[in-house]
Amino acid sequence: MSGIVQFNLLKFRKLYPKISATDDQLSMFFIDACMQCNNTDKSIIKNLDERELLLFLLVAHIATLQQRTDSGNEAVGRIASASEGSVSVSLDNGQTTQSEKWYQQTPYGARYWALIKQYRSFFYVLGKFPMPVRR
Repeated sequence: MSGIVQFNLLKFRKLYPKISATDDQLSMFFIDACMQCNNTDKSIIKNLDERELLLFLLVAHIATLQQRTDSGNEAVGRIASASEGSVSVSLDNGQTTQSEKWYQQTPYGARYWALIKQYRSFFYVLGKFPMPVRR
């Protein structure tokens, strides 16, 4: 299977009904998602259904982050603790890598990060022929 995933707005809305972004915003978020997850014939993710799921998760992640920003919440990280009197919030990213922190801010991003693990890992297969040895 190769090709590109076309953004299916109706399907996205059915799968993620809590995302309240406009159609135009979602279309732009899909472009953003494609900049992060290669949506071309050259993508490492050959299965288009799998790639669509990953792109949808990224769109939901981006939309959620934008919704938080639009509502005045520009904090980055997971809430580690909160107080009520005199309002105090502590954010924590836990034991995460620099690359992972951005994705861990929403359940959608965290799921995306977990699902792409197989594509982030390097696997070396020794060839059939032995390597030449210098003497």
